[in-house]
Amino acid sequence: MSGAIQDVIQKDLHEQVEHLINVGVALSSEKDTTKLLEQILLAAQDLTHADGGTIYSVTENNELKFETLVNHTLDMYMGGSSGKTIPFPVIPLTVENKPNLNALVAFAANKDIVVNIPDAYQPFDGFDMTAAREMDKKIGYRTQSVLTIPMKNHEGRLNGVLQLINAQRKNPDGSLSVIPFSPEIQRLVVSLASQAAVALTNRQLIDDMQTLFQSFTKLIAKAIDEKSPYTGGHCRRVPEITMLLAKAVNENTKGPLAEFALSEADMYELNIAAWLHDCGKVGTPEYVMDKATKLETIADRIHLVEARFEIYRRDLQLEYQDKQIEAAKAGAMDRVNVLQSELNQKIEKLESDFAFLKKANIGGEFMTPEDQARVEEIAKRAELNINGRIQPLLTDDEVSNLKIARGTLNDEERRIINKHIEITIEMLEALPFPRHLKNVPEYAGGHHEKMDGTGYPRKLTREQMSVPARMMAIADIFEALTATDRPYKPAKTLSQCLKILGFMKKDNHIDPDLFDIFVDYKVYELFAQQFLSPEQIDEIDVNNIPGYLPPEKRF
Repeated sequence: MSGAIQDVIQKDLHEQVEHLINVGVALSSEKDTTKLLEQILLAAQDLTHADGGTIYSVTENNELKFETLVNHTLDMYMGGSSGKTIPFPVIPLTVENKPNLNALVAFAANKDIVVNIPDAYQPFDGFDMTAAREMDKKIGYRTQSVLTIPMKNHEGRLNGVLQLINAQRKNPDGSLSVIPFSPEIQRLVVSLASQAAVALTNRQLIDDMQTLFQSFTKLIAKAIDEKSPYTGGHCRRVPEITMLLAKAVNENTKGPLAEFALSEADMYELNIAAWLHDCGKVGTPEYVMDKATKLETIADRIHLVEARFEIYRRDLQLEYQDKQIEAAKAGAMDRVNVLQSELNQKIEKLESDFAFLKKANIGGEFMTPEDQARVEEIAKRAELNINGRIQPLLTDDEVSNLKIARGTLNDEERRIINKHIEITIEMLEALPFPRHLKNVPEYAGGHHEKMDGTGYPRKLTREQMSVPARMMAIADIFEALTATDRPYKPAKTLSQCLKILGFMKKDNHIDPDLFDIFVDYKVYELFAQQFLSPEQIDEIDVNNIPGYLPPEKRF
């Protein structure tokens, strides 16, 4: 062999090795498994000048799945990032609990050998290529050289198979000739397959860990939702709203947030934070989370109040019965009638008062000062003698709880439930989040903050909060307003929710720019279609939303 030819061969091998190194670097940085497999195939084809090739992944059912298929002569490109689905079925690695040796790729995988066939139409030791020849007849192709390489990771586990068809050499006249895969080329492709198997294993490990972590966060959220029948689904719905808003922000091209965008990694981080935003509720006592009425502790104490009212009614009836008997004995029948009228009025008042207390016990979004004063007045009206013990009609604790202005929680219980966000932050800050998830505690911990600094737990202002954290604040409020499982309030319609959020924007409680995008892109409608009942989805006139102007009036 002349020195000139040797120099050409050496140069070609040098370029191939250089290419192999560059491919290895590229493979290690690819984050998408489908694209990674596609890159492996395309790199192998480029390295060997192969006309066609296919790469397979291994499924959980021990099957070889077509991932990417390329054939230049047939102008065929399917799978991978092509957008075209590969119509071929998976190839089982075992048939009836025995290794499948009928398909070449399964044969190579099961035998754990590299199969290098110079000519598919010539006899090959160990495998029958009749099926390949029959396929050629159907598609008008000539399969000649074939190189099939099992891809095994460092643990010796099969995670793919690479198959190349018809290595090519460029002739002096520019035409291409099909040639066998040389031993040198085979070693390079085996080396590439080895690198690829490691890269693929690393990617799969990362994907598996990511899937595990996502599943774990959703498991925590589900456990919290299951903890209380009155907030069931909250931890699941807040991420939905958050991500819908985040997507809308990415699509937005106008206003103060026109230049703001979340990358795919940012969106993943925000999604994790949304699922974990209430994880601190694992430390909230059930009796507080499940307090459906103002007087509920282990049981609803309204029944004790009702019993006292019944005792008081009995005492009134006995008292007036004695008075009526005395009047009758004295022959004062008119007095008997007057006493009966007085008794009827008092019992009617008693029944009215209890009906009022029973309604007040349910809780609501606002209790007027007049109604609170009525609770105190009822408590002072009478005392009962029960077994020689003087008891009030309402205890001080019952009065305090029945006067709760919003919801069913008193001040101490409100402090307990508000502490869930502090526990959330403590729990999340204690976790060693990797760099790409380092903002999860901040995002999750800010959903009860207000833009004017009056929120909790840290009283952060708008400037002190990230945009994603501000997104979560809107999502949390909107979910609470639309929720159908709160015992102290009916679920609100969309128009009512947007009206409340509009006032919150004007009061500087929520981010004004994010709220505008929330309305501009009808995030509320997208969420409603999936999660709200038909009765809640009413007609929306954006001109009636407080503090909101349509884009054509803002810009």
